[in-house]
Amino acid sequence: MVEFGISMDGRAPVTDIPAQAKAAEEGGASTLWIACHLYLRDPITMAALALGATKRIKIALMAMSPYSVHPVFIAMAAATLEEMYPGRVILCLGAGAPADLKAAGLEATKPLVSIDEAAKICRSLLDGEMADFQGQVFHVAGRRLANGGRKVPIVIAASRSRMLKLAGRATDGVLISAATSPPFVKACLAEAASANPGFQKVGIVYTKLGATEKEGIDPIRRPIGFVLRGAHHAENIRLSGAKLDQAALAIAYAAENWTEVDRLVSDDVVRRHAACGTPDQVRAKLEEYRAIGLDEVVIGGMDDAPSIAAALAAVRR
Repeated sequence: MVEFGISMDGRAPVTDIPAQAKAAEEGGASTLWIACHLYLRDPITMAALALGATKRIKIALMAMSPYSVHPVFIAMAAATLEEMYPGRVILCLGAGAPADLKAAGLEATKPLVSIDEAAKICRSLLDGEMADFQGQVFHVAGRRLANGGRKVPIVIAASRSRMLKLAGRATDGVLISAATSPPFVKACLAEAASANPGFQKVGIVYTKLGATEKEGIDPIRRPIGFVLRGAHHAENIRLSGAKLDQAALAIAYAAENWTEVDRLVSDDVVRRHAACGTPDQVRAKLEEYRAIGLDEVVIGGMDDAPSIAAALAAVRR
């Protein structure tokens, strides 16, 4: 049976994290996927608070970028959390949003090489090995983690062909971003197909419940706009069949012109890229994603404990 997870994107007050984590665990969620978005809240702190407030649910650091955090520090964070909460930590690596990296003065050069090298370094350190890696981007030699020897699964957040194939070839799983349409998710999973029987296929689906479809759609426009403004989502939008001016959306988002963002992210765009509306509508859309072959459907767009509880109750009815 497909598992359901919950994603946290760092927009909610950090004081709300324990309550959200408890609601997710009590609602039967398998994993909390805690996002690493520059300029939002720190995912490592959020993960520690979530783990401390719960007993069983796993957490995933998602998606830690080697451009903003060195792979050694990424491995340190995952190993330290795993040391305190064994068997409950997943590490997700990803390049990060190009616009956010640029705003921090960071350039995402050689993304495929950088993520491949970061995954190798993290795996070596987490396994407790003496790191000896001389790559094109990263160099680590003659050191091991003080708390290595940790069984931490590594997955890659991917949306492009070569990165998807890297995930299928070199790691334990793949994470498909939120705001991705079912046709795009299907194409991504085909690219990441792996002979590894334990390979995990995970996808985030922005979800919002309402008494009417409109009540579900309206609050999700801006989170969807945040994702779809990225040029790397052009194929996602094309496969969905939606009509969206990405360039105009990026300009509107950068200017915090929310009226224009809401106009550009139309009802049709939301319907094609999220699960929103009444409980019946949400269940039907999530089933569409599940039927593609995802092992875990991660419910995104929830920003408070009652919403998390209601969403999990609806999908499990």
